[in-house]
Amino acid sequence: MPVPRADKATERPLDELVQTVSEQAVVLAREEVELARRELTAKARQAAGGAAMLGGAALLGTLAAGTGTAGLVLLLSRRPGPSAAALTVTAVYAVGGAGLAQEGIARLRAAAPPVPEEAVESVKENLGSMKKKRAKPARA
Repeated sequence: MPVPRADKATERPLDELVQTVSEQAVVLAREEVELARRELTAKARQAAGGAAMLGGAALLGTLAAGTGTAGLVLLLSRRPGPSAAALTVTAVYAVGGAGLAQEGIARLRAAAPPVPEEAVESVKENLGSMKKKRAKPARA
């Protein structure tokens, strides 16, 4: 009775197969790490803009507090002209600070969470395809 002939994949020595799989795993891991790095860098840039806007909002809020105090002092000293000017400046600073704070918070929320979502999805897909390949029955 003739001996069944093995296909080419089983003729290769086991160490060659292990080496090939290892090399492919290393290449895949490097690609996934690079994808995660690019994605996190983009999110960090977006968050940095939001943080800078919050810093600007804090500065304008501080200025508003200072001019508001000056306005109240002038109002209490019975000078309606200068007090109205000081309160107008306070209102401008407050509105500008509120606008920057709102946009900064929106950008920070858009940047969160700092998880490389595309890289995670790619790894899940790769693991899923590996599981499917392992689950296939071997041909005789």
